[in-house]
Amino acid sequence: MPDLLIEIRVRPNASRNKVGGTAGDPPRLVVAVQAPAVDGKANSAVIKELAKAFGLRPRDFTIDYGELSRDKRIMITNATDAHADRYGELKAGPSLG
Repeated sequence: MPDLLIEIRVRPNASRNKVGGTAGDPPRLVVAVQAPAVDGKANSAVIKELAKAFGLRPRDFTIDYGELSRDKRIMITNATDAHADRYGELKAGPSLG
């Protein structure tokens, strides 16, 4: 499994950084970050939080679609089946509406 495409919804200006749960239709993984959605700060924070959540390096993540949107598609390079399982586990967290 070389690459994994995941769909996320970003919550900028959150009280704390967190990855988990779903929001929207279709359900997307929620990534809450404290950084504001200004000058790419939220995007950088999102990549760092995803790297921590998946146990990968930030350079393994690329924003494939939605650079300026809350809904994004992220490409994870060098992903394994374990990372696909982790994506499912994170999405299985509480739904955040």
